[in-house]
Amino acid sequence: MQEITGFGANPSGLRMHLYVPDRLAGRPALLVAVHYCTGSGPAFSSGTEFASLADRYGFIVVYPSATRSGNCFDVSSPAALRHDGGSDPVGIVSMVRYVQQRYGTDLARTFVTGASSGAMMTNVLLGDYPDVFAAGSAFMGVPFGCFATADGSGWNSACANGQVTRTPQAWGDLVRAAYPGHIGSQPRMQLFHGTADDTLRYPNFGEEIKQWTNVLGVSQTPVQTDTPQPGWTRTRYGSATAQAPVEGIGVAGVGHSLPLSGMAAMAIAFFGLDGTSPDPSPPPPSGPCRVAVTTNAWATGLTASLSVTNTGATTIGGWTLGFTLPAGQRITSGWNAAYSPASGQVSARDAGYNATLAPGSSTGIGYQATHTGDAGAPSGFTLNGAACSVVLS
Repeated sequence: MQEITGFGANPSGLRMHLYVPDRLAGRPALLVAVHYCTGSGPAFSSGTEFASLADRYGFIVVYPSATRSGNCFDVSSPAALRHDGGSDPVGIVSMVRYVQQRYGTDLARTFVTGASSGAMMTNVLLGDYPDVFAAGSAFMGVPFGCFATADGSGWNSACANGQVTRTPQAWGDLVRAAYPGHIGSQPRMQLFHGTADDTLRYPNFGEEIKQWTNVLGVSQTPVQTDTPQPGWTRTRYGSATAQAPVEGIGVAGVGHSLPLSGMAAMAIAFFGLDGTSPDPSPPPPSGPCRVAVTTNAWATGLTASLSVTNTGATTIGGWTLGFTLPAGQRITSGWNAAYSPASGQVSARDAGYNATLAPGSSTGIGYQATHTGDAGAPSGFTLNGAACSVVLS
């Protein structure tokens, strides 16, 4: 564990502690682990299993520390609830970008987790920065925007007591309004809450599920319900896989004392950082596929429109289209998918609302790019790892 200073824009004076294991994976993933009120980054490190899991799986952990009275994070001010608005989220994202640049982390595998105030910040960071975080895991939190206040205070009693309810659409609109210019997919969310929580009461758990299922465009009806441990009820939304769009774990009779033993490992599995599935659920089927490509080029730029068709016999419930750009091309913007990186071997991830591809169905995506002379079409298409046939026009 080392403290880092001078990591970038930090309007609220947060402190940054960094844990880099001795053995890093190639292009390591990055996890931000956010502490509870009265806590600190080092205390959250010593009280949770994330550092030992980083040793096992080779990812990096950033531990922010709040410095205001009470050591709670700002999840209530107007500045904190919009993209690049200021306050604590800006400082935390500066920490992320510092580590991404210094250690060459995989930009598509940046995650956030936290407990209590840190869980609320997990919701806020996913709402403010869907372009930075691929997924979050929140222990005892509240929905994005639930804690908003207009009087300058940092505490919202109605929200804490579970008295703030909204429709799924209204909750989702709060998230979408935080970064209205965002193009691409939204991050996945895992939620934990104890039924006897008397600090941030249990109704907040259901409101979070309403919010994130709406944001990710999946049904509020779970596709799978199971019991990973006695008294724990897990529901998955959108798919029955280990990396479902939304996953909720309610813990019977437990108060404001999460994460319990084993829950950090569940978060790491939800992020896909353990390299294995935590249960026998199958991965999303890949199946055969076809990609039709249309390009239109000019002197230094081009657009490419891609129609992706599931030519297999099973439904695809979440997809990533891989392809290779010609040398000198660089994506500057895109639609209906999230693209990373901008050049070379590119992965285009579904945008949530177009994640499901029934047999025979298609979805259209595309991008604009610059080029240095080669305005050719991309090549080497794969859908969830399976090679696709290509039609050029």
